[in-house]
Amino acid sequence: MQKPSVGVALEGLPYIVIAAFTTLVFAIIGCWPVAVIGLAATAFIGHFFRDPERVGPEDADAVCSPADGKVIKVSREPDPVSGEMRQVIAIFMNVFNVHVNRMPVSGKIELIRYIPGKFFNASFDKASKDNERNVVVVTGKGNQRFTMVQIAGLIARRIVCWAEPADKLKRGERFGLIKFGSRVDLYMPDGYVPLVSVGQKVVAGETPLAEKRTA
Repeated sequence: MQKPSVGVALEGLPYIVIAAFTTLVFAIIGCWPVAVIGLAATAFIGHFFRDPERVGPEDADAVCSPADGKVIKVSREPDPVSGEMRQVIAIFMNVFNVHVNRMPVSGKIELIRYIPGKFFNASFDKASKDNERNVVVVTGKGNQRFTMVQIAGLIARRIVCWAEPADKLKRGERFGLIKFGSRVDLYMPDGYVPLVSVGQKVVAGETPLAEKRTA
């Protein structure tokens, strides 16, 4: 698995360098209004590609949020790989959220499937079926299967997945990102109870989304 940097995601460095260089050029030639705009753009891009450290919840069996953002769906729908009806939680990321995606559980990457598509607003329900997306299947504790779907949005046009099939990753570990606004859907096995509701804000690697139901 390719490791991203800590602090700023490597994928953001070209954007930051270009914006900073352009700002410097306009400052040198004395075009201060454009230089100020460039400085603001550089700061925004750096903020967008930030990659802070996260601390997971105490409950070792809790399912963590794979993304920062707002919960826009908690329901039961067909799994995009198996077709089984499963609990799904969808998280929408706007341009101000951290866009690095993290593992919801510890496990082995069983499948990665890229699906080309359109670029509707990621908050629309049809985005999960029509938009460009990347499906990641993880086998966790007890051979339980979780399906994560990275979905591109209206502005997001680039899905990045650092994980590779057969990788074994820990809960909260970085596995990818989606540039400039997007969405992540998480399909869970039966037996997990959602701990979040629609409209709630969540933090990748920290906020528990669901817990295992006890008998």
